[in-house]
Amino acid sequence: MSLLHLSFYSAFTLSCLGLAFHRAHLISALLCLESMMLSMYIALSLWPVENQATSFTLMPVLMLAFSACEAGTGLAMLVASSRTHGSDHLHNLNLLQC
Repeated sequence: MSLLHLSFYSAFTLSCLGLAFHRAHLISALLCLESMMLSMYIALSLWPVENQATSFTLMPVLMLAFSACEAGTGLAMLVASSRTHGSDHLHNLNLLQC
């Protein structure tokens, strides 16, 4: 395994661990999700170059489009929850109280 692959795998793993353990605020969860998507985007961008496969060159663009939609939806949820509940703490977002 090369150093480049190890860095992508470690970035993805660290962002997964950050999402699992630091769930106090919604913005920190969104940042962890965006770092996961960024590491996957860079890995998907370099994969066709390493394998000389031209058929997979569109996949990073589709991944980037889905990542932008996910970020927009997450920020909309952040604004809506901060307006209705007063903060972005995840323990305030109980579905039984809504």
